[in-house]
Amino acid sequence: MKIAQVNTSFIKWLSAEEMHNDSKEWLIDLEFLNDEYLFFEDLIKWNTLQLIDFQAYSKSKEFIEILSNSKKTNDKLIELVKKHKNGLEVLVDVKDEPKKEEAYKTEHKTVLVLFKNHLKEHRALKLNLFEILKKIKKTEKGKRIIDVE
Repeated sequence: MKIAQVNTSFIKWLSAEEMHNDSKEWLIDLEFLNDEYLFFEDLIKWNTLQLIDFQAYSKSKEFIEILSNSKKTNDKLIELVKKHKNGLEVLVDVKDEPKKEEAYKTEHKTVLVLFKNHLKEHRALKLNLFEILKKIKKTEKGKRIIDVE
């Protein structure tokens, strides 16, 4: 994943240990999101017919593509965070390399922004999926009540 320039002047400087801990937490969160993606895929498989009945096929397909793209972004972020975590050596070695250290700190802030944005997009995706499924279940329940009477 390519890192774009991000204005991160509002983020405080962190110690090497804090940045290492951040990277570990990001990896844990991103790996959890991978599990959530598997759950979402299962939900969609279990409700495929209802999903197509509820909304147009093209709209359902678009949602699945968004989910797929989000999963790919998550995988790229995992690789980026792993690479970033391995680059921490620049800060803890005995060599004095201020330019490399500054570049690493700037990269850390950029990765933080990418991570936060991805989490925000993931939450929106999850809310959208659950809203759709909630409406499907309400519709199904209404049909069952009518059929029973």
